[in-house]
Amino acid sequence: VVSALGVNTTSFAALLASAGVAVGMALSGNLQNLAGGIIILLFKPYKVGDYVDAQGVSGTVKEIQIFHTILQTVDHKVIYVPNGALSSGSVVNYSLSEDRRIEWSIGVEYGTDAEKVKSTLLSIASADGRILQDPAPFIALSGLGESSVDFVLRAWVKNADYWDVYFDLNRQIYEVLGQKGISFPFPQMVVHQAK
Repeated sequence: VVSALGVNTTSFAALLASAGVAVGMALSGNLQNLAGGIIILLFKPYKVGDYVDAQGVSGTVKEIQIFHTILQTVDHKVIYVPNGALSSGSVVNYSLSEDRRIEWSIGVEYGTDAEKVKSTLLSIASADGRILQDPAPFIALSGLGESSVDFVLRAWVKNADYWDVYFDLNRQIYEVLGQKGISFPFPQMVVHQAK
């Protein structure tokens, strides 16, 4: 109709096309987040109340919106994570499993009896009723460091007990090894002076 009135429409069409491209580019992030939100709502890799680790942040899922997922961290920060990144990136959902493995790395001084360390760590792990016995706790000499002989202790606990057991056993390991005369090393360096 505008063309029939004698107005040149080629510049008008070019202007509309460029405006469409600009709007499309401006909305591309939002469209990606919208598509990600739909994928999350359909496939449900996590739900409200789950504790997740994604895009460099960890927290409890408070709300799943169409464009963002709202996480609350353990120190009560509220983080809005775009759904586009969540749907295309990796998400660790800690709430899906009943059990979870904890790992401690313990360094002791060179010259310490390895069997004494292993039996002491096993007695500490066995004494805590929150640590599951199936699978049984695993203890091994994991490495010979610059200043220490390193042991690893791995144990399975109920997901809800993870942090309580982790912190409690840190304290118990420190106290019991000290009582048994097992010393923790200090970083040291031997310097030889040339004559």
